Amino acid sequence: MDMQAALMALGVSENTLSDEEKRQLDEQGYLPLYNILTSEQVAAIRKRLDELTAAEGATAGLEVHQEAGTNRLANLVDKDPIFEVCFTHPRVLAAMNHVLSGNFKLSSLNSRAALPGEGLQALHADWGAAVEPDDYQVCNSIWLLSDFTAENGATRVVPGTHRSRQRPNDAIADLKATHPDEIQLIAPAGTVVIFNSHVWHGGTVNRTEKPRYALHSYFCRRHQPQQTNQREHLSMETVARFSDAARFVLDV
Repeated sequence: MDMQAALMALGVSENTLSDEEKRQLDEQGYLPLYNILTSEQVAAIRKRLDELTAAEGATAGLEVHQEAGTNRLANLVDKDPIFEVCFTHPRVLAAMNHVLSGNFKLSSLNSRAALPGEGLQALHADWGAAVEPDDYQVCNSIWLLSDFTAENGATRVVPGTHRSRQRPNDAIADLKATHPDEIQLIAPAGTVVIFNSHVWHGGTVNRTEKPRYALHSYFCRRHQPQQTNQREHLSMETVARFSDAARFVLDV
């Protein structure tokens, strides 16, 4: 199995993304893909996240990261087949393939629910150093399980900053302040927003009375270490249910 064969088996072709969608990823560094999940899928995934959050309690998210003011979960590949769509959907894989030049694997699959009054993050990039344009090492996808609105803490991005050869802390004094060029990713639940993880981004404050739910299906180049080492974290039973193509994407 190689990348081309895996993508073909999972339904990805040269035309899975349009030329305009590829251009937006190249120039702006983000791309909303609408109607990836049905309302029934959104409801079922949210229900499962609530169950896992309750079951894991104080250890929830510990495999990767815990964050005050949020409910986080990690290692979701191993926790329910319902999450398989997050690393096998052809539209999402086509976007990862484009940004990461046909050389990628899943790094981690986590969830983040910003609680009421919480969720503000500093602007950041998901890589420890600035990179040259087109030498991208990581790319993320946000699976919207709530409508993302200006009020509930929708993620902000600064378009084009993946090409700036800078990280936010190289250029900004107050990383939590509003950036003059930022936009919020406003879109309905069921949307997946792809964003080049070298784009400056961060969560904003949830000013509503309900959590804002999202999944993060995060990918990296194949030579990079995964945020969640799938070979160490996945049970034999989990691996056995996947196709060869899905195993290749997971690097197991």
